[in-house]
Amino acid sequence: MLQKILAPFVADLKRTVSPPEPYWRSLRFFNLYRLTVSGFFVVSFLVLERVPVYGAEDPRLFFAVSVIYVLFGMLMALAVRLRWPPFILQLSVQSLGDVLFIVLLMHASGGVKSGIGMLLVVSLAASSLISKGRQAMFFAAVAAIAVLLEQSFRVFVMDAKEDYFQAAMLGMGFFAIAGLGYFLARQVVASERLAKQKSIDLENLAQVNELVIHEMQDGVLVVDGKGRVRTHNARCEGLLGPPPRIWSELRLNDYVPALAERLARWRRDRASTFAPLQVRATGKQVHTRFSPIDADSDVGAVIFLEDVSLQQAQAQQVKLAALGRLTANIAHEIRNPLSAIGHATQLLQEEEHDKTETRLLQIIRDNTLRLDRIVQDVLQLNRRDRAQRETIQPETFLRGFIEQICLTEKIPARGISLEIESAQAICFDRAHLHQVLWNLCVNAWRHSRQAEGSIRIYVSAAHLENVVQVDVIDDGPGVDKALVAQLFEPFFTTFSNGTGLGLYVAREICEANGASLDYIEVAPGGQFRICCEGGPC
Repeated sequence: MLQKILAPFVADLKRTVSPPEPYWRSLRFFNLYRLTVSGFFVVSFLVLERVPVYGAEDPRLFFAVSVIYVLFGMLMALAVRLRWPPFILQLSVQSLGDVLFIVLLMHASGGVKSGIGMLLVVSLAASSLISKGRQAMFFAAVAAIAVLLEQSFRVFVMDAKEDYFQAAMLGMGFFAIAGLGYFLARQVVASERLAKQKSIDLENLAQVNELVIHEMQDGVLVVDGKGRVRTHNARCEGLLGPPPRIWSELRLNDYVPALAERLARWRRDRASTFAPLQVRATGKQVHTRFSPIDADSDVGAVIFLEDVSLQQAQAQQVKLAALGRLTANIAHEIRNPLSAIGHATQLLQEEEHDKTETRLLQIIRDNTLRLDRIVQDVLQLNRRDRAQRETIQPETFLRGFIEQICLTEKIPARGISLEIESAQAICFDRAHLHQVLWNLCVNAWRHSRQAEGSIRIYVSAAHLENVVQVDVIDDGPGVDKALVAQLFEPFFTTFSNGTGLGLYVAREICEANGASLDYIEVAPGGQFRICCEGGPC
């Protein structure tokens, strides 16, 4: 029970042993007030010799106490500077010293009627605020007892014809001031606690905002009214390129003049709209958007930079996802009637017909097979994420693959050559790798000279660690530069009987296996490269 009662006082003592800097600053100002009052008494006594009120009854005692009071203030100033002894002990010594010295000065000047006792009101109020009200009532009680003792001394020892009314009123004033100080101190403590909590919340919010800004996919530049870059996020360098000098000394006009010109136009007319900005340093197209920091645009602005290619890619993904769902449903619906048409055509071809009918049946058969390939490619798109990767030894796999494709596609045995520079195993779904290579080799043979060694499969280790490259190279004319950007788009083909889904499906399958498929521009010929994970799965 005693421990619970003393716990608040122990906590207060621990808190005040080494309080924050504002506490010591308040104590220093409190001691400055003490030095001012005591110094005034010393100077006034020396200059005016003896004022009728100050030291009226005992000038020597008044002067001696004033000098000692000054020395006491100087000693306390040194203690505050050294911060020893502890804060709460210094405050107690200073407050009790004020009571002692002011009561003695009041006694030397004629008692309560001199008015010097009112100085204790200021001291009590100051000590109450500094100590946050903890010792306010104690100091008030000590001051009231001291004043009453001084009055009793005058009545019983000095036979003064005075009553206790003024002393009692002054003592009541001490308690009133102490109570008011305690109330105000509680308000200050509550305000400090609230301000501290709000500062923590603001700091956390600032950290969250900074994290969000730096992790944004869009670039963010903050520019002041003079065109200087104040802050930015990491995405800016990826969109605009590296700055010519450090960011703290950078002006927007020196970094991206076209962006600075757009900012100037926006400041003149906030309704201005801008086409995507082509950044020379990175080759990216950037959509710019401006927002004022304050109502006055001259103060500064926030510039948001959005990668147009990223927006286009996202739109393309949404479009392809919707298209994939639609085409998959259509493929399932037309597969059965398509099979029936193909089977009926095959039965009709077994009978004898004239040349015209035979030609028409063959056209039906060819287009039925073409539609069936489209259906198979569309259905394959929905299976691209079902990759079951395994460790594949490239030499064994590729020699079997070459033998099979040459027999099936009627490619000469020496039409495809194999070169293996790296024997490192690769991690890939076996059926997926077979499908991708089949598509690439069929396209390569179709566009090559169709001679011995027209297709070359080359396996090598990439510069990056644990990456294996598989290149399919042909000796044909290559892909027209104007068409390179469209190679992997769905339903794009340069072959009259093609579906336009082969390369698109191949790249999707590679991505499902953690690999990539790209076209390498070389002269002469065409070259497709698969970069996949090397080593065991």
